[in-house]
Amino acid sequence: MDHQIGGMMTTFDARPRAATGPVPPPWLAAVLLGGRPGGREALYHFHELSAFEPASVAVARRFVERTLREWHAPEISFDAQLVVSELVTNAMRHGGGALHLRLLAHAGDLACVVSDYSRTAPVPAAPGVFAEFGRGLALVEGLTRAWGWITPPGPNKFVWACMAMTGP
Repeated sequence: MDHQIGGMMTTFDARPRAATGPVPPPWLAAVLLGGRPGGREALYHFHELSAFEPASVAVARRFVERTLREWHAPEISFDAQLVVSELVTNAMRHGGGALHLRLLAHAGDLACVVSDYSRTAPVPAAPGVFAEFGRGLALVEGLTRAWGWITPPGPNKFVWACMAMTGP
């Protein structure tokens, strides 16, 4: 889609956008809400003291890299690390702290799931041109097939993002 801005023509990315909302893919909902085994799964517990520490983001990125290397899927590691960085940062800033990070692999999909201490839905921001923050969920949307959140019974929520996973 082309737009005129101050006499200059700009072109916006017309790629399909990720679906957002509270409904994860059925297999992921069965794991998160039904307690069913999810195939390949890795879980990282954030400690209470580190739930707000910026270093937690780096630890989460290393967990993703190590896990995807073990799963023979290093080709998606960089994108998955970016997605997880944004989800963990949002949990720290807006969700009362990060509780858990789960990586789940199922039938060609990788799900990155971060649980936090809030039931408030994540809201993509519309940042100004010079804003330092507010683009994280747009990045998640651009790198994933779908993302959203669910609020299971209890005080927490899960923010999930699914991306294509290739490899053996």
